[in-house]
Amino acid sequence: MKVLMINSVCGIRSTGRICTDLARELEKRGHTVKIAYGRASIPKEYGNNAYKIGNNSDVALHGLWSRLNDSSGFKSLTATKKLIEWIKDYDPDVIHLHNLHGYYVNVPLLFSFLAESRKRVVWTLHDCWPFTGHCCYFEFAGCEKWKTGCGNCPQKEAYPASFTDRSDRNYERKKAAFCSLSDMTLVTPSVWMGNLVRQSFLNKYPVKTIHNWVDLNRFKKTDNDFKSRYGLEEKHIVLGVSSGWEKRKGLDDFILLRNCLGENYQIVLLGLNDKQLKAIPRDIIGLKQTDSVDELAQLYSAADVYVNPTWEDNFPTTNLEAIACGTPVVSYDTGGSGESAEMFGFSVQKGNTDKLAEAIVNIINGAGLAYPDLRKYNSASLSAYVKLLEGDES
Repeated sequence: MKVLMINSVCGIRSTGRICTDLARELEKRGHTVKIAYGRASIPKEYGNNAYKIGNNSDVALHGLWSRLNDSSGFKSLTATKKLIEWIKDYDPDVIHLHNLHGYYVNVPLLFSFLAESRKRVVWTLHDCWPFTGHCCYFEFAGCEKWKTGCGNCPQKEAYPASFTDRSDRNYERKKAAFCSLSDMTLVTPSVWMGNLVRQSFLNKYPVKTIHNWVDLNRFKKTDNDFKSRYGLEEKHIVLGVSSGWEKRKGLDDFILLRNCLGENYQIVLLGLNDKQLKAIPRDIIGLKQTDSVDELAQLYSAADVYVNPTWEDNFPTTNLEAIACGTPVVSYDTGGSGESAEMFGFSVQKGNTDKLAEAIVNIINGAGLAYPDLRKYNSASLSAYVKLLEGDES
């Protein structure tokens, strides 16, 4: 069987690592896998699997056009035409879609080809962008327009940010494109996301929930000198990780949390940009983003508690990465985040930093948490994906 995956990135960040992990599992079973990606660079070991869609100039122009015209997913015509020609040459048996936003592919053109080709399609929805007129998440804004038709978007300045509002047009164009296929199965990493999809215009397609996983050979308890380097030997490290910190990811909550914890606790935030590094309180340690799994594993291992105060999310793999490194998780009961946090930790009411602090202290004081069998968990998720892609859904 020949499999093609399409995603914004390959081999890095959560969705990129999901693609390459699954590719390795499929190759072990004798299948051929290619990953078409549009953003950033890839680790060298995945060079033989990868096809780069467009170039940096294409992404920049698409991003600029989107900012001016609220048109994320509706540019990159030339890059998408070349991708389609490459797909025809490769001739995959099944096409597995992941994140299609990111300013690298023209979704109406791609779906027009998919409809004509009648290829079997599986689409993993890592966020809500496929069934809204603009945003990737709407829980923080309390918006339910996506159920019937968007317009007057309250989040036009949120990613993918725009000076204008074309959410009504985008909604209809997405609906027409994404509902044009005769054979597509949707995968959601969380039960929460699955329930949303069944209320959207994508409800004509079958939906399966398959949880995300992490590579336990790379994310594992790792020796490190982080505490000694920062003079934190006598402190409990409370870690937060994000590829882009903002209010909905819980940045403000961490600042409030600082006042709820004693002096023997040290908050460390990974993934801050230059502006945020200058603005955060001096008693919080801020670090820039890294795509190095080794660095991430060391930091997770150094932490005493991993905290994810996200206000909206699907099934964050950072929770699983922390657990794989032996670190308990405390999260708001948001989206699918609580589903993974409660595997080895706690979830608390969204926005309640007092309860967040209480759960952190309980973990430090030795709350009786049973470490999960992650290898069995990983095996179940990977096997479910392989069966789905192979067409064996029994």
